[in-house]
This record gives sequence, structure tokens and C-alpha cells, in this order.
Amino acid sequence: MYLWLTALAGLAILFFFYIRAHFPYFSADFWTVLRSVGLGLRLLKYKRIKPFYSILDCFLDAVKSHPDKIFLHFEGRAYTYGEVDRQSNKVSRALQAEARLKEGDAVALFMANEPSFVWIWLGLAKLGCPAALLNFNIRSKSLLHCFSCCGAKVIIASPELQGAVEEVLPTLREQGISVYLLSESCSVPGINALLDKISQASDQPMSRDLRANVHIRSTAIYIYTSGTTGLPKAAVVTHERVWASSFLQAACGVTTEDIFYINLPLYHSAGFLIGLVGGIERGITIILRRKFSASQFWDDCRKHDVTVMQYIGETMRYLCNMPKKENEKNHKVRIAIGNGVRPDVWAEFLHRFGDIKVKELYAATEGNIGFINYTSKIGAVGRVNFVHKVGGGSMSAVLTTRFDIEKEEPVRNSAGLCIKAAVGETGLLVGKVTQRSPFVGYAGNQQQTEKKRLRDVLKKGDLYFNSGDLLRIDSDNFVYFQDRVGDTFRWKGENVATSEVADILTMAYCVLEANVYGVKVEGHEGRIGMAAVTLKEGQDFDCADAYKQVATYLPTYARPRFIRIQPSLEMTGTFKMKKVKLVEEGFNPAQIKDPLYFLDPEKKTYVPMTEEIYRAIASMEIKL
Repeated sequence: MYLWLTALAGLAILFFFYIRAHFPYFSADFWTVLRSVGLGLRLLKYKRIKPFYSILDCFLDAVKSHPDKIFLHFEGRAYTYGEVDRQSNKVSRALQAEARLKEGDAVALFMANEPSFVWIWLGLAKLGCPAALLNFNIRSKSLLHCFSCCGAKVIIASPELQGAVEEVLPTLREQGISVYLLSESCSVPGINALLDKISQASDQPMSRDLRANVHIRSTAIYIYTSGTTGLPKAAVVTHERVWASSFLQAACGVTTEDIFYINLPLYHSAGFLIGLVGGIERGITIILRRKFSASQFWDDCRKHDVTVMQYIGETMRYLCNMPKKENEKNHKVRIAIGNGVRPDVWAEFLHRFGDIKVKELYAATEGNIGFINYTSKIGAVGRVNFVHKVGGGSMSAVLTTRFDIEKEEPVRNSAGLCIKAAVGETGLLVGKVTQRSPFVGYAGNQQQTEKKRLRDVLKKGDLYFNSGDLLRIDSDNFVYFQDRVGDTFRWKGENVATSEVADILTMAYCVLEANVYGVKVEGHEGRIGMAAVTLKEGQDFDCADAYKQVATYLPTYARPRFIRIQPSLEMTGTFKMKKVKLVEEGFNPAQIKDPLYFLDPEKKTYVPMTEEIYRAIASMEIKL
């Protein structure tokens, strides 16, 4: 018997070493798949339970179980779960009385990061009203567009954004939109003060009957994305997607004892869905900051005993660019969740700030695809495992297809079907659309919704979500982000829709046509805006007028920093503007014969691009 046990033990040890040698990620894959299955079963339970159990109900359960636990820390003030609940009740009652809101009415929130953002959203949820989360950087045409496409009849704005609201107020009034400002009073006709009504309202609980018809496939919120073309689009985020996104914290190992630091904007899916909603699902304490500050980041983490942080590539780079200090590893942060960090910055971050588990993600707000780099392998955005191959929970079965960069379309075979990208080959990432992993699309924009649907991928009649991103999957099943396709680039953590920028540029009197694209800058994540333009006959480039248009109508991150004057714009056979060569040529004046201009924010105009400016950008003397 002893010999048999010894032999079995020996075989087990040999099997263990065999698995480690030939399948080094087996353990990580196994536990991740197991966790994914568990979360998938929870989602299935929420789909079937009656009455419907939403993330709001999860919050209300947290209020019952620990009403005195700190939910939010913000600028020196702490708010418990119970306080936020009572404040959201007051919001519900005030809006019910003032705006006559009822279940299903969409309301636009035009607010920065602040606690009132949270309880206004919760107050709307208690009325069964979806919230449209407007980017507080947008202005004028973009603001009106974003507001109108979600069908909202009410907009609520922070006091500091009153000027932006006043710009579009005549149009809002024409459309019969109710405009509310979070202030005690407002003297502007057409803008109603709301804070005084909230403070006077009762904080008694709201009846569940007010949201009796809300279900798992109902719209919970609208989050805006540039997508591949045009003005920002309102991605329809259902309650099912809210739940799936909330599980990301759990999938990354966050527990109920963690303290989560949010410094990303709440109008983004990262800050709102992964950070705020994920925090509610976990029942944790959230440190909310108005905006990211590299100089105060670690002091905040130490002050509040932060254990989980969020990042985008740019913010992690900003932290690494800060002067070194002796106490850099003196903190409790153990997990970092985010996306878009370069491998060199990732390695430097770990070297300087200690053994933090970086959970790099890949996901699309409106899509049905998602990856988590649960092994923390530097450079990868995720790993394809069994769940991704067959689809599970709300996750789609994914693959990469060969893609023609010039034609900006998938390569198809003689049968008209897409061709799978080979191992290690860069391809277009697509996710199979099924009832279990749907693609809902964009509010009020069927044309753009259809553009994201890719048909006849592996067989005639099938349907996939087109991510618009090029990724590479290596022989170890690690996934690496390569680039975006179409007419979008990313800068300062924001998607920039090139057609919107081109529309603004052509408002300058001298500009005839504009071809906008993003170019890489050494030492920076993403791509910075650049435009090749042609001028109207007999016109010279008017630096001041061009600057005036982009500064007036575009947020800082979307303004083209470089302008290239061309005699004509190169087109494809189908009259699309060619960008590939322009992107490759960049903005080096020593290599480009066309006149070049640089947007100088200090001089508030475009100035001729010189080799001196180019060198200053390369050496980072000029901050972009």
C-alpha cells in the first residue's frame, strides 16, 4: 500500500511539473474560468429573478446591511451609504415634483466628478429614468447633438458649466427642454435652480412601483463614444450590461474590504461602470476625486489607505514622470485596473511603486467583447481562454480577421466570408452577436449601429460586432492592442472623431477641405491630432481664424495640434480621404515639404512649425 501511495504521489508531482512546463498559465486560466462561470451564473440569476434585481437594489441592500459604512470620500468630506441613499430620495422627490419625471424618461447629466453626480443618478434610477452621461468638455454643436440623440427632455448641470449651457439655451428652449442647475438660485430665464428644491424635499424611501416595468434589457444609462465616425454616439447600456461591467472588480480580485480610488471622469465607462457601479456591487468605500492629479495621487492613496486604483495609459505615465521620492513604495495599493498603458511605462511603474497587480483591460462601452490580463503579463491587454472561444456569461465568442488597412474593411475569400487572422497576425477584433451576448447599438442612430454590425464572417447569415480595433493574438493566447481603424484616434484618454474635427476646421474661412488623423509622438500614449487641409482659391492660411474655430468648438484634447497645407487631398477610388501615408509621415518639418503649422496654446494661435519646435516636442520641453 505504501509503495502504491508513493508511486501515486510521484506521478502527481511529475504531472504537476509537466503542466507547469507545458502549460505555464494553466492555474491562472483555471481559476479565471471558474470565477467567470460563477459570475456568469450570477448574471443568469439576475436575468430570471422577479421582480427584477438591479444594481440600485444591490445598493439598497448595502444600505440595509451597513448604512454607516463610508461610501464616498470627496474633498475632505465623507458620505455614508445611508446618507447617499437619503440624499438620492430627496433628488427623486424633487425631480418628480418639478420635472414631472416618470419611468422611462431619459435625463441628461452635464456634471463633473462630485458626490451629487452619484445621488442624482441613484435618484433617477429610483424613478426608473435612464441617465445620459454627458462629457463636460463638449460644447455647442456637440453638446446639442449628444443631448438630442438620447431623447432627453431634461438636463441637469453643475453650476460651473452654466456658461456652456447658456450657449445652447436658445435651442434648448425652442425644443421645450427643461434645464436645471445645481444651485440655490439662478437669474437666467430658462434655467431653473434645483438645489433648493432638493434640500426641501423629503428623504423618505421611494416606492418600488415607480420602476415596476424596468427589466434586465431596459436601458439603464447612455454613455457617449466617438466610435468610428462622426459626432459622439450614445451607446445604449442596458441593465444587463451594467451588471456585467460591475463584475469586473470581482474578476480582478477586489473584495468588500478594499478601498477604491476613482480619478477618471464619471461620464466614461471606466469611471462609472467599472469604478462606481463595480464599487456598489462590492459594497466598498470609494475615494472620488474631481480630476486626476499626479502630484497628489500617492498622498491621496496614503491618506485614505487606498488598495485599488484606476488608470489609463496617460495617467500612469504622468505618475512615472513625477520626480522620484524616497517613500514611493510606502502605500497599500495592491491592484491597478485600467487600460492603454505602454509596456515601458508599465515596467517603470512596477519598478518605482512596488508589486502592484496591474489588471489591464480591453473592452468597448457598446460592444460584447472584453479581456482581462489576469496574469499581469506586461504589454498584453488580455488573454484568450475557453470562455472567449465559446462565449460565456455576457461574453461573446471572439476572433480576429484579416483586415485591409487601405480599404478599411475585412479581407474576404472567394465565398465572401472573412478570413481568420493567423497566430501572431494583426487582425480586426470581432465578437459574435447572440441573444446571450447582444449588441444593442446607439440611441437614435441606426446608421452607425449598422456600421458596427459585421455579417457573413465565418458563415453566411452570422452576425458579429465590429470592434473597430486591430489586435494581435500570439501563440500563448495573449492579446495585444495594435491600433484603431477608421476615423477615430485616442488622445489624453479620449476618443477623437475625425469627421467632427474636420467639420470645425472647415468653418475657418480659408479652409476648403480637411483630412484629420492622429499621429504618434514619442513618449506619449495614443495619437495627437493633425490635419491636412486645402485652402480656398486665393486664400492664405489664417492662423488666428483657424485657432478661433477649434478653440471655440472643440475640447482641448480634440484640437489638431499640427496643420499641413496641401495643394490637394489624396482620395481612394471610392472618394475616401487617404490617411495611411499622412500618418506615417508625421509632423517633422525636415521631412515634409508642405507648409506646417503648430497650435501654440500660449500665443493662442497657429504658428509656423519649425525644427526648433519639433526638437522641443521630442525632448518634451514643450508639453502636449
